[in-house]
Amino acid sequence: MPLFFRKRKPSEESRKRLEYQMCLAKEAGADDILDISKCELSEIPFGAFATCKVLQKKVLIVHTNHLTSLLPKSCSLVSLATIKVLDLHDNQLTALPDDIGQLTALQVLNVERNQLTYLPRSIGNLSQLQTLSVKDNRLKDLPDTLGELRSLRTLDISENEIQRLPQMLAHVRTLETLSLDASAMVYPPQEVCGAGTAAIQQFLCKESGLEYYPPSQYLLPVLEQDGAENSRDNPDGPTDRLSREEVEWQNRFSDYEKRKEQKMLEKLEFERRLELGQREHAQLLQQSNSQKDEILQTVKEEQSRLEQGLSERQRYLDAERQQLLEQLKQTEQNISNRIQKLLQENQRQKKSSEILKSLENERIRMEQLMSITQEETENLRRRDIASAMQQMLTESCKNRLIQMAYETQRQNLVQQACSSMAEMDERFQQILSWQQMDQNKAISQILQESAMQKAAFEALQVKRDRMHQQIRNQIKLIETELLQLTQLELKRKSLDTETLQERISEQRWALSSLLQQLLKEKKQREEELRDILMELEAKSETKQENYWLIQYQRLLNQKPLSLKLQEEGMERQLVALLVELSAEHYLPIFAHHRISLDMLSRMSPRDLAQVGVSEAGLQQQILRRVQELLDVARMQPEMKPPKSEVLRALEPPTAPQEPPESVRPSAPPAELEAQASECVVCLEREAQMIFLNCGHVCCCQQCCQPLRTCPLCRQEIAQRLRIYHSS
Repeated sequence: MPLFFRKRKPSEESRKRLEYQMCLAKEAGADDILDISKCELSEIPFGAFATCKVLQKKVLIVHTNHLTSLLPKSCSLVSLATIKVLDLHDNQLTALPDDIGQLTALQVLNVERNQLTYLPRSIGNLSQLQTLSVKDNRLKDLPDTLGELRSLRTLDISENEIQRLPQMLAHVRTLETLSLDASAMVYPPQEVCGAGTAAIQQFLCKESGLEYYPPSQYLLPVLEQDGAENSRDNPDGPTDRLSREEVEWQNRFSDYEKRKEQKMLEKLEFERRLELGQREHAQLLQQSNSQKDEILQTVKEEQSRLEQGLSERQRYLDAERQQLLEQLKQTEQNISNRIQKLLQENQRQKKSSEILKSLENERIRMEQLMSITQEETENLRRRDIASAMQQMLTESCKNRLIQMAYETQRQNLVQQACSSMAEMDERFQQILSWQQMDQNKAISQILQESAMQKAAFEALQVKRDRMHQQIRNQIKLIETELLQLTQLELKRKSLDTETLQERISEQRWALSSLLQQLLKEKKQREEELRDILMELEAKSETKQENYWLIQYQRLLNQKPLSLKLQEEGMERQLVALLVELSAEHYLPIFAHHRISLDMLSRMSPRDLAQVGVSEAGLQQQILRRVQELLDVARMQPEMKPPKSEVLRALEPPTAPQEPPESVRPSAPPAELEAQASECVVCLEREAQMIFLNCGHVCCCQQCCQPLRTCPLCRQEIAQRLRIYHSS
């Protein structure tokens, strides 16, 4: 049999039997027996120990169970101090408690058919033990303390692995019956063991040097201790004593059987009443289940209706959210495309080496402008030039004053709108006074003062400078893109979505770096123009009259680059084509190589790369558009422009004019420019400041002053840049 068994749950019948026996043991008038056998117990319940202790039970029957230990946790053998008969056969006990000697009243101990491997030494303390049965176990030897059992009459150690008996067993003078396997014994010898209990005791007494007396010489109490001392002192009448004991035992067992039969009848009656109660309980349970099913069906229908409504609402919200995400995704894609084109445009302008050549040519041209001929002095249109200078200075001053008034107006409207009306009227009166300046007085003052002439020339030079204009346009585009990216990022935060957030951040950082680079280039270009102006001033003749007027007239009479290239032999359609494709910086290269439309139709992308056009996409577009123009020209004759138009194009302008801005594919759409972004701090005014290095456009001018970190990304603010929204 295995040493360890998994704990099994007792069956319903065993559980009922245990409850019945426990109740029976607690009834008034019950006998001294607690019988909890055949209850499929894995351990003795705590209630059994308590019952034995409180009701002073003398017989505990626990056979035919699944016990592996006599004592469960939190129990003590002291509770069984009154037990005289302990029946534990047919279990799975592997050992008896080490303190089993505390059962001093125990007279019968039956542990047959268990799995004991040893007996504790404290078993010798059972001074009243008369019957000990350890049959069919796994014992290999017996403890010497068995010799201290002075009342032992029956000992059964058969069907074990015992080969030697302890010599101390000779001191048990009351031993009448000793059962063992004689064929397996070594000590005493087999022939001695086969001769019976008396021969074994005589052999052990001889080995121990004791004189042998038969057990009939010693009288022992059967189940009571009364008269034990008198029995030991009176050796007469042992046979009558034994017969009386046997009769008494038979009477007791017959009474026990009668009571057992009566208890069995009571048990059957109890089980009948219990079964009747269970039937009633089953009917009530069935009714309860039917009502519960009806309630569950009602709840299920209601839950199904609610889930259907929730699913429809969830589908509607998901569709709306998906539509909004699609719109955001489309906006992101448009912004990403514009930023990519803007970066490509900037990279293309960086790679072009002809910019350096054009700067050098411009420097040579500016040096040539230093020398003033007599013919230009005579042909000086003093009044016209002075009028143009007056208009330029008035426009510059007007812009500055309008900007100052605009800033003051916005600040005062936030603080005190009513109390500042008088001051605003005075400022606008000052602006009107500047606008209504006497033209003749301003012109005469300009003609007399060389400093004003120099300031007008400097303003026109910056305005007409092509490189400075390109930098300004790129800065304006980048400001618009940064504003759109900030709005898109705020929209995503309100929707609690993180899609493409990292991509937007990378684009914003790239635009911020490009904006800082363009600001440096703009400042560097202004310094270069200022150096050229200082060279002009240093090289001018001291007594030269109207020096700055003549330089201003030269700058006004200067022809545009496209007109120069046409006069040098470039076709007007080719010039328009390059301007349309935002490749006007390649015009000097095409003019230098004298490339025409006919030549381009026979060129390949590799030929254009050798000339200096490095962008693969631009190469394909130029060749495709040239082929389209030639196809149209073959189908219908080329229409030449009227002569009046050519003459009007060759006529020099009398006032400064801005060159038309080329249409760039990276420009944002009009509807995006019209959108306004509010300040994330005050939530009232319009966002006007760009924070560098992060590139966020999220604060107005008033709220950004005390800030040290960006309110959106918490990056440190290295530079603030004001932007102006066009009305």
